[in-house]
Amino acid sequence: MKKLAFAALVMFGVVSTSHAAGNASAGQTKAAACIACHGADGNRTLMPIYPKLAGQHASYLAKQMADFKSGARKDATMNGMAAALSDEDMADIAAFF
Repeated sequence: MKKLAFAALVMFGVVSTSHAAGNASAGQTKAAACIACHGADGNRTLMPIYPKLAGQHASYLAKQMADFKSGARKDATMNGMAAALSDEDMADIAAFF
């Protein structure tokens, strides 16, 4: 019985993790506005104040966008940019970078 319960928990974890992952191809299209400041691949920034996004974990990037959207993290530019993003948009953009 314990093995069955463990298998169910593992299976649920795999399903929920894959469901939460974004689509990098869709994210590339959705990241058009992001590229203006963060660079086409997230490595080049136009000004030192803009962080590099490439190499960050997707979950970290998605959380930062969600925090900007909710106002938990304050930045006039990013609060406005994130305001129109859905959870799916944020996951896709995070997967792209």
